[in-house]
Amino acid sequence: MPEHDHHAPINPAAVPARLRSLTSRLLGRGALHAERISNAHLATAGATRWHYSALVTLRDSGPASQAALSERTGIHRSDMVAVLGGLADARYVERTLDPADRRRNIVTITPAGRDHLSALDRLVDESQEELLAPLTSAERAELVRLLRQLDDHHSAR
Repeated sequence: MPEHDHHAPINPAAVPARLRSLTSRLLGRGALHAERISNAHLATAGATRWHYSALVTLRDSGPASQAALSERTGIHRSDMVAVLGGLADARYVERTLDPADRRRNIVTITPAGRDHLSALDRLVDESQEELLAPLTSAERAELVRLLRQLDDHHSAR
């Protein structure tokens, strides 16, 4: 049976205990909630999580080739072309030929891109607050620690 992007609202109390105790199911549902909330916040600025990932990576790691950006963000190379095209059209990034290898582009965040990213950072912070509202700051830190541990373990495989 195919998965659908849209899920019917559920009453958590009506879900069988076995399903409510499956970590993989809870992580999947948490990911759906996180994606829905963050997409809604970013959309108010005409952005996607991929735009945000590319801009953060360029700001924090400096200019990079499209291939390096793909590797650092986890965005597939073929998708990265479209992401960067949209960001370049908006003048948030600049692509220039690499003087060391004229077959590839080096991508740099522009001043307008930095300003846009500042606005996106605020939206992402708001989305995190909405997502994590029922948790204390200590619980939030522990959740991040545990999720990072899982991600690091499975990403290394």
